[in-house]
Amino acid sequence: MSSNETAPASYEQARDELAVVVSTLEAGSLTLDESLTLWERGQSLAAQCTAFLDGARERVQAALEASETAGADDDTVDADAD
Repeated sequence: MSSNETAPASYEQARDELAVVVSTLEAGSLTLDESLTLWERGQSLAAQCTAFLDGARERVQAALEASETAGADDDTVDADAD
């Protein structure tokens, strides 16, 4: 990413900018150099979207594992009560 390109603050911002990049490239009105520059930006945005989604997946997985662990602890308490 060049110094004048900032990373989007959220997945939604990256996704929306990527959609604009794709639409612009599909229009076919840019020079080859402009298209390559925009394509590189699109690649960067796609990688950022993937990173955002990977982070979200890890958070969900951690929450599920914590929930399962808490549920197992509850089962142990119930078994002790019998």
